[in-house]
Amino acid sequence: MRIDVIGRNLEITAAIRSHAETKAQKLPKFYDGVQSIRFTIAKIDHQHKGAFDVELVVDVEKHDDFVSHCKSEDVYGAIDEVVHKGSRQLAEFKEKLKIEKR
Repeated sequence: MRIDVIGRNLEITAAIRSHAETKAQKLPKFYDGVQSIRFTIAKIDHQHKGAFDVELVVDVEKHDDFVSHCKSEDVYGAIDEVVHKGSRQLAEFKEKLKIEKR
């Protein structure tokens, strides 16, 4: 599984990258067909202390990509929130597949 962390108007530090990769490792337990995960972290305001927009794209087999967004002033909190949203999407999709097979 490939995990990409991309920064827009922001330099991705080793701490941000490791935090995102650690959180992304939890996503395949919700659905086994995860092929790749991409975080796009953008700094919205060009001020010293601005807001961050985090986008999570989870590529799964036999389905369109799952996309989650979150805006926050804390980049780590935004990563946590967007991973939570993505995990919920994957869990709901897995439950939907289970119901359809019955």
